[in-house]
Amino acid sequence: MSLLVNLAFLPERPTGWATYSLNLLKALPLPDIKAVSPTPLTENIKTYPAPIGLTTEFGAKGHLKRLLWTQFYLPKIYQNLGSKLLFSPVPESPISKSCRAIVTIHDLIPLHFPQWFSSAQKLYCRYYIPAVLRQVEQIICNSQATAQDVVDFFGISAKKVIAIPLAYDASNFHDLHLPGKNYFLYLGRHNPHKNPQRLIAAFAALPNCSDYELWLAGPTDPRYTPALQTQIAELNLQQQVKFLDYVPYAELPRLLNQAIALVFPSLWEGFGLPVLEAMACGTPVITSDLASLPEVAGDAAVLVNPYRVAELTQAMQAIATDTSLRSQLRERGLARATQFSWAKTGQATAEILQPYL
Repeated sequence: MSLLVNLAFLPERPTGWATYSLNLLKALPLPDIKAVSPTPLTENIKTYPAPIGLTTEFGAKGHLKRLLWTQFYLPKIYQNLGSKLLFSPVPESPISKSCRAIVTIHDLIPLHFPQWFSSAQKLYCRYYIPAVLRQVEQIICNSQATAQDVVDFFGISAKKVIAIPLAYDASNFHDLHLPGKNYFLYLGRHNPHKNPQRLIAAFAALPNCSDYELWLAGPTDPRYTPALQTQIAELNLQQQVKFLDYVPYAELPRLLNQAIALVFPSLWEGFGLPVLEAMACGTPVITSDLASLPEVAGDAAVLVNPYRVAELTQAMQAIATDTSLRSQLRERGLARATQFSWAKTGQATAEILQPYL
């Protein structure tokens, strides 16, 4: 039995895909796991080095180099180690039949909103990913919404696709019993499909907007952040809207715990980890009624149409002023979060991998 895990994409500052991959690796109940990674792993897993410069931190050039490395060099590592299966926590594996592989696909957002993505990203989703998916043994998706997208966009048989929900790190995200502060929190990138522009408009429309702040936690982006800054200036909100940039993993729980609510009005998500992490902290959540987000939130969040600014404003106002609603959402969120764990995700994933080892 020998499983090789492809982690060549791991960036120095982990976000969604990397958070999933590292937590899943810790939780996989399988022996004899080897991994290819640009940095050594802390787990008791033998790590083989992937070249530096293959991650998203190196832009499109880094991405292209990684795809080429995956096709021409990863199969050699697989064969030299005598591996029986390659598991890639992203939809990247050799297109040739040199490796038996299982991959995870997180979302197909560039196919939903092609107007906001580069030609390279659209080509990646439209041509590279389906070529990979046709070749692999099984496809793991992080939600039923993503699984349905795989079937609908690519005509992949539903029998080949399985949805395994993500989870959260309970040792990091939990109720810290801290006093609350008067800010709404957004956690994510500034890409248009994440919908921060409507969130800012909704915040500005609060009847008592001057009593609150809106904190935007996530890496700034020269493509999108300037437009948000201009919007904030036009609304005269410079003193109330704060850009926190990238927030280290260890600092997120405090940020979530003290917020009035997490407001996550994304137009489409493959899963939506911030929603789950906020619920685990006992923080009320406002999120979209689209894609995977209702799967994650259940009845433990206020679900809104993210295209309607007035609905966002109404939800924010209700949570800010109604202590009973906040308490109810807190208790429901804490209970809902207990239904997700990396142990469950790891066990379910191992059951998919095991037959091929």
